[in-house]
Amino acid sequence: MPTTPFLNMFGRSPIRPLEAHMSKVHACVKELGPFFEAVLLQKWSEVELIQQDIMRLENEADDLKRDLRLHLPKGLFLPVSRSDLLELLAVQDRLANRAKDIAGVVLGRKMVLPDAVAPSFIDFLRRCIEASKQANTAINELDELLETGFSGSEIKVVESMITEIPRIERDTDDRQIKLRHIVFDLENSLPPVNVMFLYKIIEWTGGLADRAREIGDRLQILLAK
Repeated sequence: MPTTPFLNMFGRSPIRPLEAHMSKVHACVKELGPFFEAVLLQKWSEVELIQQDIMRLENEADDLKRDLRLHLPKGLFLPVSRSDLLELLAVQDRLANRAKDIAGVVLGRKMVLPDAVAPSFIDFLRRCIEASKQANTAINELDELLETGFSGSEIKVVESMITEIPRIERDTDDRQIKLRHIVFDLENSLPPVNVMFLYKIIEWTGGLADRAREIGDRLQILLAK
């Protein structure tokens, strides 16, 4: 059946594409788990394969982002603000980019985590991935919210998910501080360039939880409107 200008005003719902993008973003972040497990074992061929997977997932997320931007309706019948959706999409995109950056630098330098750092870093990384998972879970409730008109018990469920993200992020901040102290104690025994990149990877890994918190913040703003 031919489309009409009236039907084009409605366009397709942007909610499911936004959810699909976030799911792809989290898949990208989640791959950092096996990535660093291989790094600890210095299995560099395996590390490279996982890094390629992370790049592929990030590229697929980019494709979804571009498609959503191109087809986001400009008419009056969006269930939420177009600018709010675009800002949420941008924050999700930065999360995937950060995961790609981490994997690229670690593989490029074939970074070896010192034994004194590795256990705490892995726990820290898992907690940061958990923040991404929580953000993904919250975003994937948006279609349910749309069906209920952004009201009722469903919105309370999503709000409770959102409030959990800052708690996880604060925990990652505490873990990041402890990790920096460990690295500080090792500085004299490591090459200065290695120390610099080690601090950078710790900072970028903590940035995963920061971006996840920003996603929660943007989602909260969207719900408030």
